Amino acid sequence: MHSACMATKTISIDIEAYERLRQARILPTESFSEVIHRAIWPQSTKTCGALLAFLSDKPTYLGEEEIRHLEQAQLNDPHPQNPWQ
Repeated sequence: MHSACMATKTISIDIEAYERLRQARILPTESFSEVIHRAIWPQSTKTCGALLAFLSDKPTYLGEEEIRHLEQAQLNDPHPQNPWQ
């Protein structure tokens, strides 16, 4: 997967993220790019645009019932899966 012509981008990550990447390597020679390419990422993501589209035909004022419903939905929202497992 290594290529002299491959474009690169420098990023900053915290120590915990670095350690997780380092520990996810199969071989000590595996690059972090290879580790990231191996990760399983969710196919669909929730976006603000999708939320705005959903809310476009809804009332602009949220009543107590709607607020309770949103708070309950937030409590029931599962944590995203760990793509490194």
